[in-house]
Amino acid sequence: MTLFGTAGVRGPVRDEVTPELALAVGRAAGRDGAEFAVGRDGRTTGRGLADAVAAGLQSAGADVRRVGRVPTPALAYAARGRRGVMVTASHNPPTDNGLKLFVDGVEYDADAETRVADRVADPAAPVPWDEWGDTERVDVLPAYRRAVVDHVLSVGGGGITSRHERGGVTVDDPRATLDAEPLAGLRAAVDCGNGTGSVTTPAVLRALGADVVAVSANVDGAFPARDSKPTPESLVEFAAVLDAADGEGDDEPFDLGLAHDGDADRTVVLTGDGEVVHEDTVLAVLAEHHVRRSEAADPVVVTTPNASARVDERVEAAGGRVERVRLGGLHEGVAAAREASGADTAIVFAGEPWKHVHPGLGGWIDGVATAALVATLVAGTGARLDGDGREGLAALREPVTERPYRKESVDCHGERKRAAMALVGERLPGAVEGTVDTSYGVRVDRGDGAWVLVRPSGTEPYLRVYAESDEVDALVARAVDVVEGAVADASEAEH
Repeated sequence: MTLFGTAGVRGPVRDEVTPELALAVGRAAGRDGAEFAVGRDGRTTGRGLADAVAAGLQSAGADVRRVGRVPTPALAYAARGRRGVMVTASHNPPTDNGLKLFVDGVEYDADAETRVADRVADPAAPVPWDEWGDTERVDVLPAYRRAVVDHVLSVGGGGITSRHERGGVTVDDPRATLDAEPLAGLRAAVDCGNGTGSVTTPAVLRALGADVVAVSANVDGAFPARDSKPTPESLVEFAAVLDAADGEGDDEPFDLGLAHDGDADRTVVLTGDGEVVHEDTVLAVLAEHHVRRSEAADPVVVTTPNASARVDERVEAAGGRVERVRLGGLHEGVAAAREASGADTAIVFAGEPWKHVHPGLGGWIDGVATAALVATLVAGTGARLDGDGREGLAALREPVTERPYRKESVDCHGERKRAAMALVGERLPGAVEGTVDTSYGVRVDRGDGAWVLVRPSGTEPYLRVYAESDEVDALVARAVDVVEGAVADASEAEH
């Protein structure tokens, strides 16, 4: 049964993610463990679906800990040592909702999701009446916020204390001890987008010492301020707020801006004057930082095929290496890399564009931790001039080579994707010369940081084309020609 996509179960609540489905998934998942944490984001339909999930879990014999309206990373934190279900559609519109399953703080892998989907397709009856589970309400937010603060204090050191050799490469060793308030003097604006990041990120940044202005920080499941997905287009008004802060009167300029989606598992970073920093640049900065501060002989960063070569460049410059896994499979990739690792290897960071796993904190994607760590790195650059922290973010970006990057989508429906991708695998290497990797889609690396990737979307009827190059328009045009031809030929073969 096809039930789970690349990010759990997700779709419109009227005809896909219904209370009936939530009940069935809860009963199916409840057979996996004795205790579950259940949380929800701020969507209007969240409470009803969470009630249905909890009923399904209890009817399968599991005890339920209701954590209420929280960001997805806080639910993952609550799922440590037990299992969990998060009712969220992340950045989707308010008409949608979804379900994500966790075990010990980590999202279910593909095998576990398949097991649950099979049970939904062939449901079991509830357990006997005297074996139903119990329920209680718990408040996880104070402990979660404290955990993020403690994690950032442990990994966010920006000072350089020494240099050492790793694999024949001399690397800086930033493990300076942070002050209790490393963000003292930093001014940050946070666009919570009416999502559940409202109850975590501003408080975490303030606990670290920052001066915080929170925008759209009331949780509202209709997302009235902007689309739940933070993009350059949806953040235009927020960017204008940043840019308008010119230092006149009480209107002090901002060091940086941060924006979340509806459940705060992703974070967008903006400069003090409102420019959206490319997601792969943020990924490269964080990856390099974690590699440089690692004491492991073989520090590894796990990322996805659509991530920029700038990530590889910064990780290699710091003496680490990159492993790529399927999009939406960071948790599986981290687990596989750890299983294959030797004693000298450490998975120090994992991320796909917009979303990051901080292994020192836990195995889940955490936009709150990303926001706090980025702010701490900005504050720690030592490049802030006259209180204007815009220079701090520029200093972090300066070592990263930011080549032109583009994404395109080509319509491709249903089972046609498989046939079209087979044709892309045959044709793309002839149209774009380079090193070919077909592990997760078809990626061709041309050298000098230029590459192109074609992969099927796991949630929408498209083949995605990603490319990065100084001549990106020409590279995308060649790739799109190949993909459109493959789709047309696959369609003709169907008939």
